[in-house]
Order: sequence, then C-alpha cells, then structure tokens
Amino acid sequence: MKRNTIIATAAVFILALLITNGYASSQDIKQRMIERLPVITALKAKGLLGEDNRGYLQFIGQKKENEDVVAAENKDRQMVYEAIAKQQGTTVELVGQHRAIQIAAKALPGEWLQDANGKWYQK
Repeated sequence: MKRNTIIATAAVFILALLITNGYASSQDIKQRMIERLPVITALKAKGLLGEDNRGYLQFIGQKKENEDVVAAENKDRQMVYEAIAKQQGTTVELVGQHRAIQIAAKALPGEWLQDANGKWYQK
C-alpha cells in the first residue's frame, strides 16, 4: 500500500512535468525527484518532515537531516508549479495549494501535514 501511494504521488508529478514547456528539463526534474524519493520517504517515516499547505516540504521540529535533499526537492517543485501556473494562467501559489490538497489526500497514516490554517497534524 505504501509503495502504491509513493508511485501515485510520483505519477502526479511526472504528469505535471510532461506538460511543462521544456521536455528535456522536465525529464531532468523528473529524474531528480525520483532519485530523492527514498530519502524523502524515510524522513517522513521518521516524523522529521511534513508537507505544508503550499505544496512544499518542511521540517517538523528542530532535528534536520538531508537538508540539501529537501531544499532541492522544494526548488524542483517550485519549477513544476511555475510551469503549470504559466500553462493554466493561474498563480504559483494556487497550484501549490491545490497540490498540497492532493498530497494530503494520499498521505500515509502518521505523516505530518499542515492544514489550511497553518496547523500541523498527523494523518
């Protein structure tokens, strides 16, 4: 079940990447995100990392591991959100908020999420 959720989440990002303008760069982003996924999944399982209400990763508490991986993931997510926003004629913020809702719906029990009001909770 956990693997299916990860695959489904990755599939949404892959779809978003394929509709972006630069296919070569979208392939690069896709590959980087796939390579980072095991680290991100492990950080979430440890309870160190959560998904905020803007569609980005945030550390929960003071302990931080693999900060470079998290920063790189958030940077790539922003690039994907920008491409989608440009294509759909909307804002990056709105795309991120919509993605946050999708992520929350597919999150595993025990994962940290941030609600629309900014409150953190475990699913």
